Amino acid sequence: MALPPLYDPILVQPMRDELTTAGVQELTTPEQVDAAMAQPGTTLVFVNSVCGCAAGSARPGLRLAMQHTVQPDRVVSVFAGMDREAVDRARSYFLGYPPSSPQIALLRDGQVIHMIPRHQIEGRSAQMIAEHLADTFNTHCAVGAATN
Repeated sequence: MALPPLYDPILVQPMRDELTTAGVQELTTPEQVDAAMAQPGTTLVFVNSVCGCAAGSARPGLRLAMQHTVQPDRVVSVFAGMDREAVDRARSYFLGYPPSSPQIALLRDGQVIHMIPRHQIEGRSAQMIAEHLADTFNTHCAVGAATN
């Protein structure tokens, strides 16, 4: 049986929509997470959250970064406290990194190559998050980017 959401789905929907309208694919089941991770190439996983730093900097920063010319092969999100099994499965790929919400992971072929935990999001502006992500995309997602 699925774990119930911790928040009112109606109140959370705008937080989901903020990303899906920008082209982020929302994953709501462990099976969807596994399918995304099984695809070759780079996958950015955004662990969405109801917290203030997600609203004030992480989501707007990701939206800004989605306008950068260099992008991961796919950008997906899971929502902490809502789709709990999907979040747990996504975090199972983040070996060596403690869970946090929000959290932004870039993976290549299912392996973490860059992590931005909550403590690197708090207190930073959306522009700072976007610049961090753009630099990360340039390093790991550009044609000829390092494969390690």
